[in-house]
Amino acid sequence: MRGADPRVVLGLHRSRHERRLLTGALDLGVTALDTSTNYLGFRSHQVLAQTAGDLLPKFTVSTKVGYFPGPGGAEHSLDPVRLHAAVEQAAGDLGQEPDLVFLHNPEHSLREAGLHGQEVLAEACAALDDATSKGLCAAWGIASWDPSPLVGLIGPAVPRSATLMVRAGLLVGVRTLDAADTLIKAWDLDPSEVWGMSPFGGSTSDSVWAKIDPRVFLGDCRQLSRVQAAFIAAYHLPRVDTVAVSTEEPAHLGELVGALVGEVEERTVQEYRSLLRDRSHDQPA
Repeated sequence: MRGADPRVVLGLHRSRHERRLLTGALDLGVTALDTSTNYLGFRSHQVLAQTAGDLLPKFTVSTKVGYFPGPGGAEHSLDPVRLHAAVEQAAGDLGQEPDLVFLHNPEHSLREAGLHGQEVLAEACAALDDATSKGLCAAWGIASWDPSPLVGLIGPAVPRSATLMVRAGLLVGVRTLDAADTLIKAWDLDPSEVWGMSPFGGSTSDSVWAKIDPRVFLGDCRQLSRVQAAFIAAYHLPRVDTVAVSTEEPAHLGELVGALVGEVEERTVQEYRSLLRDRSHDQPA
């Protein structure tokens, strides 16, 4: 097994939760695993415990709470009682306390909270803070697909998130990037406390990756593939130290781990963000 690299997290968003993927990750030195209560039809935790219960102690395990089974499928809730119970159930289903529990896409419910948004967010965060203090998980954070609705709600009344996970990479719009930066500053988060997710905006097979060459971000050192260059660039859009990525193939994960030797030119990143900002009047987030 290679030395562990905390910069890459194996995400199980679209994964079939196969044991070979977990053993392959360990062989590559990827020892962090990210899932959610609602992945795999709300069966992710149980399936992990059944198929790889002996492997889980070798990983740091993060999961997410916020989505619940509902009459029409999944429903979202920031109810503190439900969130606290979900953390408790996650620990039971996994067979171990998660190392990190994220509040999953709080903006989903905050849009309906209106003027009470800060109060609703504060109570939800307090529920996870309480679960942490009771030993149901080691730490808690916030994972947000669209952090913009959170901007303006962060203040002394809202417990500080230990980790923030946001979308990262070349397909993230400037509105989302700026919102992430605002939250990072409001919570005074170090880059080591910020994670990126969905670095390819869905899949490396999407047509966009055949049309652009992310190696321009590497300056003169362009020995990496386009996929590798896009991955390492995601660590700078916004600035994060860790990226969670989903894959079905250990070989693809190995390619991404190999990208970590790449050096991104910060000047090019800033020029790119300036270009995004210039075009932002016509572009969605």
